[in-house]
Formats: sequence, structure tokens, C-alpha cells
Amino acid sequence: MRTFIAAVATLALGCGGSQDTRGESAPPRESAAPAATSVSQPDATGRPDTTGMVHDVQMLVTPNRQFVFRPPNITITVGDRVRWINVSGGPHNVAFHPDEIPSRARVLLNSAMPERMSELTGKILIEPNATYEISFVGLPPGRYDYYCTPHEMMGMTGTIMVTR
Repeated sequence: MRTFIAAVATLALGCGGSQDTRGESAPPRESAAPAATSVSQPDATGRPDTTGMVHDVQMLVTPNRQFVFRPPNITITVGDRVRWINVSGGPHNVAFHPDEIPSRARVLLNSAMPERMSELTGKILIEPNATYEISFVGLPPGRYDYYCTPHEMMGMTGTIMVTR
């Protein structure tokens, strides 16, 4: 079922880089891996952000046409936020399989995901530099494996390790 959904989403939404003025595909620009920054704001549910760290993850297609999250694996602390940035190769999104997150996280993660398309599935980002952010305030520590719905079958996956 996951394969079918990913294939349909890929076909329906399309994939690829930008077009240059001659109509040829131009390779996307990559930027350096983002760093964590500090902010102090409540999350989408109004709960206070206890640590204030925001970790940026780029969503992009490399010059050799690999669809990736960069960095693919991050470690954060309970209370941190993760902000995904659509750099190139969109449309992209962030989704979690229920059996690939801590068992007690499902309901809390759903409530922390703004503008969900469906359970544990964030909205599609189409515009360059569009962002999607999830607060991990109150979520249980553990491993959160995630993927891009349109590009999961192309290997666009990542892992968030949440620690205390």
C-alpha cells in the first residue's frame, strides 16, 4: 500500500529540478548543511518551547538526481523543533510511519504537525524555500524515522533521535 501511495503521489505531483532559459533541466543549487539555531516561542499547540533549539533540514535533489534530506539523521532534545526547508527537487513533505516512531508518540506527533494532509503526514511544499516545522515539546524520547511521500521510493528518508 505504501508503494502504491508513493507512486501515485509522485505521478500526481511531478518531480524535478528547475528549467533554464533554453528549456534544459538545470541542476539544483545545494547549500551547506544548516546548523541549529535558538529561538523562544510556543509550539503550534501553545505549549512553551523548553530548549529553544531549531534544527534545519534541507529537502533537495543532488546534481546526480538523488532525493535527500540534508542532514539525513539528526539528534535533538525533547522540546526542540525541526524545520524542513524545500531547497530543490520538490514537491516534498515530511511523513512518519506509525510503526517507525515511539509507541506513545502517535497522538502527540499528530497534534504537533500543522496542516496535516493525513495522519502523521505533513503538507506538500511546492515553492522554493517553503518550510515545515514540527515541535518536539512533550514528545517521548526515541527514534523517529521519516520520509518524503513523493520520493520515499527514491530513498528520501531521514531519522530524528530525540533525547532528554
